[in-house]
Amino acid sequence: MEVIQMVDLQGQYKKIKSEVDDAIQRVINEAGFINGPAVANFQSELASFTGSKFVVGCANGTDALQIALMALDLKPGDEVITVPFTFISTVEVIRLLGLKPVFVDIIPDTFNMDVSQLKSAITERTKAIVPVHLFGQCADMESILQIAQQYNLYVVEDACQAIGATVTFSDGTVRQAGTMGTIGCTSFFPSKNLGCYGDGGALFTQDETLAKKIKMIASHGSAVKYHHDCVGVNSRLDAIQAAILSVKLKYLNAYTEAHRKAAAFYNHHLSRCSALEIPVTAPFTTHVYHQYTLKLLQPKRDQVQMELKSQGIPTAVYYPVPVHLNMGYRDLDYAEGSFPVTETLASQVLSLPMHTELNEEQLSFIVENLLNAME
Repeated sequence: MEVIQMVDLQGQYKKIKSEVDDAIQRVINEAGFINGPAVANFQSELASFTGSKFVVGCANGTDALQIALMALDLKPGDEVITVPFTFISTVEVIRLLGLKPVFVDIIPDTFNMDVSQLKSAITERTKAIVPVHLFGQCADMESILQIAQQYNLYVVEDACQAIGATVTFSDGTVRQAGTMGTIGCTSFFPSKNLGCYGDGGALFTQDETLAKKIKMIASHGSAVKYHHDCVGVNSRLDAIQAAILSVKLKYLNAYTEAHRKAAAFYNHHLSRCSALEIPVTAPFTTHVYHQYTLKLLQPKRDQVQMELKSQGIPTAVYYPVPVHLNMGYRDLDYAEGSFPVTETLASQVLSLPMHTELNEEQLSFIVENLLNAME
């Protein structure tokens, strides 16, 4: 049996090597390294794939979130509602801009924002909501958008883990992750379902004026060279990475199906174990399984991790420390116990290997050893 990896980027690359290598060589031949044809082509292709009117590439997913908030002209002290169970970038950019993060807890089965708590978190200083589409499925965007409209709030989707996931609204409309809010953000970190071979990110919007502003902010606040209409940043999607992403975008649907097939295998074989809970998909969304994250109901996660590691099976914990309990965020004055669902899940969650190259022999080995470790 081949060595089991948490993410097998090398195996995936081997299958598309000639296409990727040719794409990289074209960029080198054209010497269009900064905002060249490869970037424009990929942005257009991603817009077509997602149904977003406008796509603006940037350097990484964290920058995408920061640029989105900058484009909305929020002022220091303005409040932004999000969740404490997320990668730090979601909250990091809020703090960097002098804004105040306000947390609501998450739903224990889907790990996404508990919308029932949203209205009570809104104050006169609230300006935006940042739902996180965690692990590959979307938050309850229909409810979030309704509340945002009621209170005149912006919605910035953190869709960095959910590209290709869709939401079906009550009127039958189907929209992709990142394309429903005021602005959507995604990441092309190598381990993402659509990942490049370095850093990369993008923003989505349906508003042409906002798209122009986002593009300007990402380029030093400039629409015309050496004329800077606002304070911006230097955050460009590298042309070589864009060329790689154009190749991989053609395979994204197939990659998603590979993730879902592996998840279905896990679900079928692990559902009989009462000591753990398999991932739950909300009825309004599809799941692209960026991560396959279980809940271990017995207090023995570290022991299970060690036993799996001893058998050559990697696992990961996303995320062991809720944002509000990290040392750098203690000044937000949220005490331990403030978000009980998040804090409980931080001690329970365990993510299994999930990537496009998993085969049935590997999956069977993982399942067998996990079930043994849970006994």
